[in-house]
Amino acid sequence: MIRIMRNWAQGMVLAACALCMASCGDASKQSGAAGQMPMTYKLMTVQPTSKAFTTTYSAAVRGRYDASILPQVSGTIWKVMVKEGQMVRKGQSLFVIDQVPYQAALNTAKANVEVCKAQLATAELNYNSNKELYNQKVVSAYTLQTAENQYLTAKAQLAQANASLVNAQNNIAYTEVKSPSDGVVGAIPMREGTLVSPSMGKALTTVSDNKEVYVYFSMTENQLLSLIRQHGSAEAAASSMPAVQLQLNDGSIYEAEGKIESISGVIDKQTGTVSVRALFPNEKGFLRSGATASVIVPDQYDNCFVIPQAATVQLQDQILVYKVVDGKAVSAIIKVAPTDDGREYVVLSGLNAGDEIVAEGAGLIREGTQVK
Repeated sequence: MIRIMRNWAQGMVLAACALCMASCGDASKQSGAAGQMPMTYKLMTVQPTSKAFTTTYSAAVRGRYDASILPQVSGTIWKVMVKEGQMVRKGQSLFVIDQVPYQAALNTAKANVEVCKAQLATAELNYNSNKELYNQKVVSAYTLQTAENQYLTAKAQLAQANASLVNAQNNIAYTEVKSPSDGVVGAIPMREGTLVSPSMGKALTTVSDNKEVYVYFSMTENQLLSLIRQHGSAEAAASSMPAVQLQLNDGSIYEAEGKIESISGVIDKQTGTVSVRALFPNEKGFLRSGATASVIVPDQYDNCFVIPQAATVQLQDQILVYKVVDGKAVSAIIKVAPTDDGREYVVLSGLNAGDEIVAEGAGLIREGTQVK
């Protein structure tokens, strides 16, 4: 009887413990359901500011005046008058092509002119004589007309001979190839004894006027559209853009600043870019046509909002930030400037002064997440 009572008491104690544990578990669940613990994030309050960005573009240097020197007559190069890299003046002789055949042609043309002058003088005398005889009714009208025709023919032949003389004079002048401008002589692939002609398609050399150089680089279509919206047109954007710098191939910065002169109005179908041309002074001749460099373009934004890129989430073609409203994360779509330094964005719309946003870890937040 005593053992039965002891077993019954132990059963009652175990049941009471189980009931207590169950009630404690339910209370814990109810407590967890009652509220979510706010997560801790780095926040920032946006305020208007100014921001200067720089964008670097790969570029090519070209002389302001790059002239390909091609022969205008055929012949053998008799003499090379300059050296590669030499500074030359406008009109200075660069090459001399064998002049012997062209001198002979010139002499022949001069002789033909003299012959035609004599023939014209004879025809004129004959015509005037027949005109007097016709007035005296000694010769017929046919004879007079024939004499006049011979005179006109002789006059035309003299004009033709003079034209041939001018052509021969030009040809012999073309045997002396001269520089069309001041500049620097490029490579000279053709040497003395080489047979050249106007149809060979290869330049004797190049003369580059390097007192000022053009630097060409490409800009994306989106960047062009942003400039047009900001300034009204591509021409206005080019004229109002600030001075640019040139980073040379060895990483150094060129001593003089340049100015953007023009922006192409045609977008390349294959690359989706437009060509931009900047002008740099080059009085010392340090920059050479054909060099590669990088153009550094500054971009100034005033009265804008600057936020870290870690504060944004990109969904397809949209960029989101999370504002903190009543302790909860609320997504907002923003529009940013095309300038991108890899660290910060300039916000053009979507935020207001005083807005509090999540500054880091935005990609881990969901709509309505409690933050502190």
